[in-house]
Amino acid sequence: RRTLRCTAISATPLRHILRRHPMNQENLPEPPKHLSTQEFRDHGHALIDWIADYWERVEELPVMSQISPGAIRDQLPADAPEFGEPFQNLIEDLDSVVMPGITHWQHPSWFAFFPANASPPSVLAELVSAGLGVQGMLWSTSPAATEIESHVLDWLVDLLGLPRSWKTTEQGGGVLQMSASDSTHTALVVARHQAAKAGIDPSSMVVYASTQTHSSIQKGATVAGYGQIRLIDVSEKHEMRPDALRRAIEQDRADGLNPVFVAATVGTTGTTGVDPIRAVGEICNEQNLWLHIDAAYAGNAMICPEFRFHQDGLELADSYTFNPHKWMMVNFDCSVFYVADRGPLIDSLSILPPYLKNEASESGAVIDYRDWHVPLGRRFRALKLWWVIRSYGADGLRTMIRYHVALTQQLADRLTADPRFEIVAPHPFALVCFRCTEGDAATTNLIDAVNATGTVAWTGSELDGRPMIRVSIGQRATEERHVDALWALIDQLA
Repeated sequence: RRTLRCTAISATPLRHILRRHPMNQENLPEPPKHLSTQEFRDHGHALIDWIADYWERVEELPVMSQISPGAIRDQLPADAPEFGEPFQNLIEDLDSVVMPGITHWQHPSWFAFFPANASPPSVLAELVSAGLGVQGMLWSTSPAATEIESHVLDWLVDLLGLPRSWKTTEQGGGVLQMSASDSTHTALVVARHQAAKAGIDPSSMVVYASTQTHSSIQKGATVAGYGQIRLIDVSEKHEMRPDALRRAIEQDRADGLNPVFVAATVGTTGTTGVDPIRAVGEICNEQNLWLHIDAAYAGNAMICPEFRFHQDGLELADSYTFNPHKWMMVNFDCSVFYVADRGPLIDSLSILPPYLKNEASESGAVIDYRDWHVPLGRRFRALKLWWVIRSYGADGLRTMIRYHVALTQQLADRLTADPRFEIVAPHPFALVCFRCTEGDAATTNLIDAVNATGTVAWTGSELDGRPMIRVSIGQRATEERHVDALWALIDQLA
């Protein structure tokens, strides 16, 4: 009887219930106030103009922020505002508060670290994604977010010459993560989970990478709970030595440890060194180890067929990552993570609470990307990748990559011809590393002197315990004249 009564009440129209039990108007707060649609439109137009003006004038600004620590916070009130203020004030603070504390990664004379490009189609797609505000954790929560992502990442399998089995229509598949560090950490977690299922104690598990590998490998191994990490010696080309890897694996097995995971790199952060993927992969296949490929930067270059020899042996890999937000005109964050077999990935990361159950997921006919990475929530990142590829086309992206590589070769030729400098590593892509032949002090002084001009930014680093200079060419607006200006500074200040 109680069940029937509850059913009857739930079926009663809401207006009839409210008529019988009117709300206490005296206790009802006022609805919140938002910008009107017209106000949003007006301010949105103003902000697009502001961004476009910024791109036009960024070359005139000092590349690096010139302020002292704490200068930005000193301009902010001690307490959050109790009441809202005109939105125009917020826009004005972009110039007065924000801009002095910005290092201009979009400057055409940005030669530091690696590029982080914000192209027009990517920025506009990011705006649409924010406006839609979808939560793409499940297929059912926004089918477009999932299906566009799956399809565009399948496009990239063909565009980059990756194994066809990595497509979502096959055994593997791709997913967008925040960064290569997240992708690498995910691979480490999956490999650890599979090894633990086989009865291996995590404290005995060993991860292998070269001495030139990115720090995210070591950090990810620590976070994932591996017992040991081995850094393998490199050759004079700064590539992992397969013979040293094999010896380390054999020694660890003899010591009662359990080798589990090998990270190989296509384009290291320090020098863009390239590990011999096939030789390393054959060892991993023989030893039953998980092989992960970190191609965060150089993977973008694989859209050009002439660079693909660097990834020979990729079919032996279990996972792979590269960042379109570095060198493919997609603004941060957008990292692609592929697995050769999605079964272990989903097995490791899938937990299904009752509130996420739905008919589409239970049918097995859809992808739920929440099972493909650690976070549950996910933004509509695929929209900007989709728009960039459609806007530039594969040909446009290849043209940009080849232009940057050609500019790098020009600079390398100048450095080679000048006895004051020596190139210290191969430069297969768009990064050249060099030193002053006069000595380490001269190299350090040149790093500081060029950066002090404010007109360019580059990165000092170390190789074999000695200082060196990295010049990364890949910013969207960089032209030959900007590299010529950098060379003029080098020639003047060396």
